[in-house]
Amino acid sequence: MKTLKITSILFLLVALVGFVDATYLTVQHFIGVVPPCLITKGCSTVLTSQWSAVGPVPISLLGAIYYLVLIVLALAYLSSGKKRFLTTAAFGTFLGFIASLWLFGLQLFIIKDLCFYCLISGLTSTILFIIGLFIFRQIKKLPVETTLF
Repeated sequence: MKTLKITSILFLLVALVGFVDATYLTVQHFIGVVPPCLITKGCSTVLTSQWSAVGPVPISLLGAIYYLVLIVLALAYLSSGKKRFLTTAAFGTFLGFIASLWLFGLQLFIIKDLCFYCLISGLTSTILFIIGLFIFRQIKKLPVETTLF
């Protein structure tokens, strides 16, 4: 059980990194500023492309919401000890990983440029997915919960 708690804290910290990254991009989007790239050169190209939003909603806002949900689920597990919160979070990482692969593919093959902040989010999603797999392995070893709430 101690290992699962440590893993969930690590999960929470990585989700916080993703949340800060996505929130930063969301704020920049709404104030009309394209943040400068730190390592790559394509932030402006990627963040102003037709793929950077779904209608009026920037992809970064969807990412911020995704990371926030993972943070809330991790905190719910840490405060209650109920595995279902952590299991739900771990399952959610699969969806985030698939979305990140899709967005990385768009950058690489369609937009043909890379955004540093988007790569941070993709890396964060990948790390969360790996931690999620580890969480599933750990939870599988624990006794089944008998309470629903």
